[in-house]
Amino acid sequence: MLEPIGDRVIVKVKEEEEKTVGGIVLASNAKEKPTQGEVVAVGAGKFADNGDKIPMTVKKGDEVLYDKYSGTNVEYEGQKYLVLHEQDILAIVK
Repeated sequence: MLEPIGDRVIVKVKEEEEKTVGGIVLASNAKEKPTQGEVVAVGAGKFADNGDKIPMTVKKGDEVLYDKYSGTNVEYEGQKYLVLHEQDILAIVK
């Protein structure tokens, strides 16, 4: 499994539907980029300028919303993941 470093988080991207409500199949370039996923791994956190460790807010298993154009897409063992900094996460879905 991938293990993030510092304040990075690995998110399993939740794929969007390929059809509209009316049943029309969308071309890949017409679909919105996904902005929701499940946290599958969390880094140890980052350090403040004074050396104190800042704990991570999100944890493994959290469903999160993240900034549309943030992170780096990674494919590992046939699955698509997004590696991003915790600051790029907008909200935890409860």
